[in-house]
Amino acid sequence: QVQLVESGGGLVQPGGSQRLSCAASRSILLFNTMGWYRQAPGKQRELVASITSGGRTNYADSVKGRFTISRDNAKNTVYLQMNSLKAEDTAVYYCNAVTLTEGYWGQGTQVTVSS
Repeated sequence: QVQLVESGGGLVQPGGSQRLSCAASRSILLFNTMGWYRQAPGKQRELVASITSGGRTNYADSVKGRFTISRDNAKNTVYLQMNSLKAEDTAVYYCNAVTLTEGYWGQGTQVTVSS
């Protein structure tokens, strides 16, 4: 069973930065794609950013230019660097990893953007 453990959430002021980490219990090279999703109260879970095993990235329009997804294969960890945070970025952020046949989720980490 694969485990994904997120960390790095918390309270941050508007305009600030935060970095989320997602540590996997096995080599992330075995996943086709890893990504970050978020879910705000009363809203559906949405894709924020993803990165393939080859390093190709994809971002939601709402975070382009502000967020950066990256991976450290040696540490089996995926990161989400979030800059210029806005109140509307407040949500629970979830790490996701998929292979051809399986998908895995982390438990989520709360990010609150507020003054």
